[in-house]
Amino acid sequence: MTIPARYRCTACGNLTRFDVIATRRTREYYHFTVGGELEIETAEMLDETVDDVSCRWCGRPDDVVELDGTTTGDPGLI
Repeated sequence: MTIPARYRCTACGNLTRFDVIATRRTREYYHFTVGGELEIETAEMLDETVDDVSCRWCGRPDDVVELDGTTTGDPGLI
């Protein structure tokens, strides 16, 4: 399992709320009951591409940056 990226909006400082549009390719094991209800028993992520990220607070997509693993998340320390 991969850990999703952390983001920061450089316009408003948001670190917690983002709209992320992503394309995912998965392999899933479908189990249908006799009554026709679907239960997905296992799911494996084969590929994921993040297409767009925008700030949920101010709505600005061009000011969102991805934080790397060495960043503390404190807006004053970036």
